[in-house]
Amino acid sequence: MNSAGDAGLKRKAVLFVCLGNICRSPMAEAVFLNIIKDRTDREEWIVDSCATGSWHTGDQPDPRCFKTLQENGISNYKHTVRQVNQAIDFKKFCYIFGMDQNNIEVLTSLTPKGFTGKVDLLGKYDDENKSGIIRDPYYDNDDKGFKNVYDLSKRACLSFLEKEGF
Repeated sequence: MNSAGDAGLKRKAVLFVCLGNICRSPMAEAVFLNIIKDRTDREEWIVDSCATGSWHTGDQPDPRCFKTLQENGISNYKHTVRQVNQAIDFKKFCYIFGMDQNNIEVLTSLTPKGFTGKVDLLGKYDDENKSGIIRDPYYDNDDKGFKNVYDLSKRACLSFLEKEGF
């Protein structure tokens, strides 16, 4: 990453991205918001999530996402699915986290010349997640995959804050 810290408030701008913005990225966004909710610098953070694809634009996240969040004490999260916007997101956000290699490939192809932030796998911040991938639970027949996304996201978000010195 180039000097993300040189951008003032932009330094505390995090975007979580997955394929459809209905499972992994909204889960990571909600987890991150919950982690920072009691911090003195919470108002300095810009946090959002979006999709690489447009299939679910305007929809709400998967009900299993909300169920998993509620089971973990997060009941006030609201989100409307949107697609990544190259013109806005790469100016607004300093840390753009994909959930798998496909997300990273799409984000890298959209990264404008001169972008001084960081595009990386969120899961890389979790020392227990050797692949760095947060698997898509969308096609699972149960909630286990969503619970795994929650756990991986929480560990990665906490580690991100620590490793980046926030």
